[in-house]
Amino acid sequence: MLSKNIEKALNSQIKIEAESSQIYLAMACWAEVKGLEGVAGFMYKQSQEERDHMLKLVKYVNERGGHAQVSALSAPNVTFKSFKEMFEELYKHEIFVSESINELVHISLQEKDYSTHNFLQWYVAEQIEEEAMARTILDKINLIGDDKGGLYLFDRDILNLTVSTAATTTPE
Repeated sequence: MLSKNIEKALNSQIKIEAESSQIYLAMACWAEVKGLEGVAGFMYKQSQEERDHMLKLVKYVNERGGHAQVSALSAPNVTFKSFKEMFEELYKHEIFVSESINELVHISLQEKDYSTHNFLQWYVAEQIEEEAMARTILDKINLIGDDKGGLYLFDRDILNLTVSTAATTTPE
């Protein structure tokens, strides 16, 4: 059974994950109309991944005797000055999500809810990966600068971008 405090915190995270999906979707739409097909494809994929994160939380809350809540979402930004600005906003958002997950972990430990603590470890590792991906993309964008050829290659290659992190790899 979930305590009311944990249930409320998890429902807040459900909303954050849903809004994350909407943010990525808005970014996909912006990139697509700007002719950045690779970036758009990457963002559509990320939007679905965030929705899956939300659904995983929904199922967990309901399976643990709580009641997952679907709430109104804040509208995401739909325009950006540049694709660099868009990815900077994405990075800031991922840091925000990480902070929220960390707070959930803290609450689960305070409540001595070790099942929820264990469940949340997947999200902790996922956020390490999400932040690393966003940082890697920003590093590549900074390398490109104003080079249109570099932008073309970046747009083409982003769909295949992978990042290994300490949380996702095993030591040899």
